[in-house]
Amino acid sequence: MNTHPQLHDGSLYQCLDEELLSVQKAHMELLFDFNQTRPGETQKRTELLNRMLAGIGEASFIEPPLFANWGGCFLHLGHHVYINHNLSLVDDTHIYIGDCTKLGPNVMICTAGHPILPELRGPRPYQYNMPVRIGRNCWIGAGACILPGVTIGDYSVIGAGSVVTKDIPERTVAVGNPCRILRPITDRDKEFYFKDKRIDWNCVNSCSAEESH
Repeated sequence: MNTHPQLHDGSLYQCLDEELLSVQKAHMELLFDFNQTRPGETQKRTELLNRMLAGIGEASFIEPPLFANWGGCFLHLGHHVYINHNLSLVDDTHIYIGDCTKLGPNVMICTAGHPILPELRGPRPYQYNMPVRIGRNCWIGAGACILPGVTIGDYSVIGAGSVVTKDIPERTVAVGNPCRILRPITDRDKEFYFKDKRIDWNCVNSCSAEESH
């Protein structure tokens, strides 16, 4: 959607503009239909996601319910992305999620912000939007919150409940509020998958083994 460039250029605009709200409402109708699907209506969900989202790759899926300001119309999913239930998107501009990334339940991704100056927040509030980018093969833990303008690098892990206010580099584990780098992903992670639990490479599939070595 290019008819409202102020959504995507980082500038201040009035978010209660009647034309914007009218377009937004049409996208919300599709989101409502998606959230009303039955568990067995997998094909219908896939068809709706293809209509709703800015882009969706092969074998990517979102578990309902999904909450999104703009019905997901600025959400770009790569291939083999899995998103658990109760994803909340303040998706007033673009959100990019790379191949094979997984989001736990109750994750929130926000692209919109309001000025600190009180006079610009009401009664007709101003808003600005900054895109969020999540790399490929990331794991975003349950209840994490990702704020406007953040980029998370490839292969990184964000701990459950973290509030991500700044960019996170690739191949790192980051946790907390505010989210900070805990450690890099190292060769030890090729040996242990959880505490002292060892990976049995004879049991995991060859694709995963190839990518991790």
